Amino acid sequence: MSAQILDGKSISAEIRAAIKAKVETIRSAGGRPPGLAVILVGENPASQVYVRNKSSACAEVGFHSEMHALPATASQPELMDLIDRLNADPRIDGILVQLPLPDQIDEAAVIERILPTKDVDGFHPYNVGRLALRMPLLRPCTPKGVMTLLERTGRTLAGLDAVVIGQSNIVGRPMALELLAARCTVTICHSRTRDLVEKARGADLLVAAVGRARFVPGDWVKEGAILIDVGINRGEDGKLVGDADFATCSRRASWITPVPGGVGPMTIASLLENTLLAAELHAGGEA
Repeated sequence: MSAQILDGKSISAEIRAAIKAKVETIRSAGGRPPGLAVILVGENPASQVYVRNKSSACAEVGFHSEMHALPATASQPELMDLIDRLNADPRIDGILVQLPLPDQIDEAAVIERILPTKDVDGFHPYNVGRLALRMPLLRPCTPKGVMTLLERTGRTLAGLDAVVIGQSNIVGRPMALELLAARCTVTICHSRTRDLVEKARGADLLVAAVGRARFVPGDWVKEGAILIDVGINRGEDGKLVGDADFATCSRRASWITPVPGGVGPMTIASLLENTLLAAELHAGGEA
């Protein structure tokens, strides 16, 4: 078997084109474009790249975007004051604080400070809680993007045995909630999981979100399974690789996401979708 590729790059381009058309309609009707503010604390090179990509995506679809850079020495009160100002700014529909944050900053407190209706990352306890209760509003971007990719397979997800390797608040846990809402039977694995290999081999749908290069080999993949690789790691040769060994896994899976060009572009597309939804909520007086 040779796996079919879930091309996140092309699918995200379709989503961006649709969002751009909606923004043009809003502008032509005299409305304001959706607004996104991104906050970067410090000078982490990877974070700087992610922020540039997000700003570029906003410009492409016609959003109003702002980038607020704070030094690595910024204090908790300084960051909280900035979030408060953006919460009160009617031009801003979405606020994104680029993670990770310096050690002196309480990440959980920062996430909770953002208004739930401006939490376009989908990390606020309010939004995660809504997802858990099957009442989603602003959904965590990476799992949301994965669900969009899974729709493109044409496979019925209900009843599938799904295994998520990784339990982070950003991907693993909300991914499990998304799959549970889709009526999969979900197992979430982590560093204390026993018989990890056997659990992976039993999955109809396997999501690798562990953050370790080529962690999942081909013989962990059930013949015909769907494999979603969320990982973005720098290999020894400097190239980007996923959490799965693409060469061996693609010989057993029915569908697979490449790295790069798979889940990554869908995360940014989902961020744009969330920002547009937040703008619609604010325009409708639900904020």
